[in-house]
Formats: sequence, structure tokens, C-alpha cells
Amino acid sequence: MARTVDVRREGLVVGLIASLSVAVFYGIFDILAARGGLYTINLLGKAVFRGVRDPVVLQYPIRPDTGAMLLYTGLHLVLSLIIGLIVTRLIAEAEQQPSRARFILLIIVAGFFVTVFAVGFLSSPMRPLLPWWSIVLANGLAVALAGAYLLSRHPGLMRRLAS
Repeated sequence: MARTVDVRREGLVVGLIASLSVAVFYGIFDILAARGGLYTINLLGKAVFRGVRDPVVLQYPIRPDTGAMLLYTGLHLVLSLIIGLIVTRLIAEAEQQPSRARFILLIIVAGFFVTVFAVGFLSSPMRPLLPWWSIVLANGLAVALAGAYLLSRHPGLMRRLAS
């Protein structure tokens, strides 16, 4: 029973790490592109919650929409927490069933690609402002940081997953 609580806690931490790393990545990305630190989150919030779909709109300055940004942040956080819980549950399964560890690693890697392609597909009208490389890099950063956390909590995990 105590292990279940640890898996949940770790899942929430993993999801939080992933969500924050993507948010910080796009904040820096937007600042370096001279668009302001909240440009991408504003754009995604308007697309998801306000129905902005016309790529022509992207050629003009976009007014900040605090409500859309908060809603999008909440959605992104919830999805990240769910993914974190799934990944940590898979890791726990790999530790309990070492014979399935390779298959579980394959599921986790496939989940990364599914996430990247889903985000890419859903954001395709915004491609000029949200390029593929940024989606891959943001999600890769999230995986690296969340993975580092998990590896620090589970000594020998990489060896078990790769064997």
C-alpha cells in the first residue's frame, strides 16, 4: 500500500516537472523571438478556448487573454500530471515485473512520439510560430528532466529498463 502512495506522489512530481519545463522552454523561446514571455501560451489558449483557427490572424499582434492563458495552463498541467501518473505506474510495473521492462520502455518511448505528433497535428495552423523543432525540443526537455528525477529516485532503473 505504501508503494502506491509513492507512485502517485512521484507521478504528480513527474507531471509537474514536465509541465514547468515546457512552460519555461516556451517562455524563453518567446523572449528570444522578441514576442514576450507569454506569447505561445496566449496563442494556444486562444486556439483551444476561443476558437482562433485562422492562420492569417497570426501575422498581427495578438492581445493577451488572461482567461485563455489560465485555462490553457490548467489544461496543460492536468494533462502533464496524468502522463506523469501513467509513466510512474509503468515504471513501478517494470520494477515489479522485470521481464516486461523492455516492453514498458517501448510504451514510454512510443508515448513520447504520440505526444509530440498529437501536439504537432493539433497546432498545425500555427506552424510558422510553433515549429516542429520547438515541440520536439520542449517535450524532450520535459522527458530529460522528469527522467532525471525518476532515475535519482530509482537507482538501477535505466539498467533494468534496457535489459
